[in-house]
Amino acid sequence: MKQGIHPENYRPVVFKDMSNGDMFLSRSTCKTNDTVEFEGETYPVVKLEISNTSHPFYTGKNKLVDTAGRVDKFMSRYAKTKK
Repeated sequence: MKQGIHPENYRPVVFKDMSNGDMFLSRSTCKTNDTVEFEGETYPVVKLEISNTSHPFYTGKNKLVDTAGRVDKFMSRYAKTKK
């Protein structure tokens, strides 16, 4: 890897899927104040709403993750136009 091309704060960061608790380690420049214990070390953590371990496309399950009721709103509007 070339020296001097990455930002100063390029460091290991844990990304945590809040819907199922799965975590993975990667390098990032994301700003965060939270930390978490991962594989015996303490790392900064970035909380995600959804990742490849909980997304229906990757898991093969028809599970809707809807935090704001957008799917229900769409279905009710679509039902009105379909009649």
